[in-house]
Amino acid sequence: MNTFDSVRLVDVSRHFGRRRAVSHVSLDARAGDIIGLLGPNGAGKSTLIGMLATLVAPTSGSVTYGGQPAKTLGPSLRSAIGLLAHELYLYPELTARQNLQFFAALYGLDVATSVAAALESAGLTERADDEVAGFSRGMRQRLALERALMHQPRLVLMDEPFTGLDDAAVATVQARLKTLKQSGAIVIVATHDLDLADGLVTRVAIVRGGKLVTDEPAAPGLRARYRSMVGN
Repeated sequence: MNTFDSVRLVDVSRHFGRRRAVSHVSLDARAGDIIGLLGPNGAGKSTLIGMLATLVAPTSGSVTYGGQPAKTLGPSLRSAIGLLAHELYLYPELTARQNLQFFAALYGLDVATSVAAALESAGLTERADDEVAGFSRGMRQRLALERALMHQPRLVLMDEPFTGLDDAAVATVQARLKTLKQSGAIVIVATHDLDLADGLVTRVAIVRGGKLVTDEPAAPGLRARYRSMVGN
């Protein structure tokens, strides 16, 4: 697995035809950071997550991992990235256990041990052999989170990770993020939920209209700061 202590976006833009989803964004993320990528719908958050995950190629600019571009690091770079996106990448016709077994095998993990640990962390041990198609959104979200973390990635990317979770599950996810921070992972969380971001993230990057309007240390009064930048 590739190891690195920093990820850097340098003057990155991404165009989809005439639409400019991201425009000239530069951002540094380092080990131990939990960066809250904040902004309204359509601000460019998901596109930035896609570029960091190597799933979307920048139209211009560069993305580097420990100072090296994805092209140099090769396909193995993805083994160092954990992604929780809107699309949960779960197979509904398979059980929770089978889903995790599939991904554990892809990552070359000890399947039995890693799957058991992931099911326990997700609170799904008793539902391990039920098909995912019958799960609630919150249960699928918890399963997908453990799927994204089971290979202990260096870079963790989350796009609206709190969607569909009750208060107890939100607290579990927040605790997992803090553990990742302590382990030295680089965590970037795209969210519009300011209340959940406040007190969790170590830095705040606010995007509006595809542009980065601020990148600063997290501080009390996040909602007021956000409103002054975005206007809602």
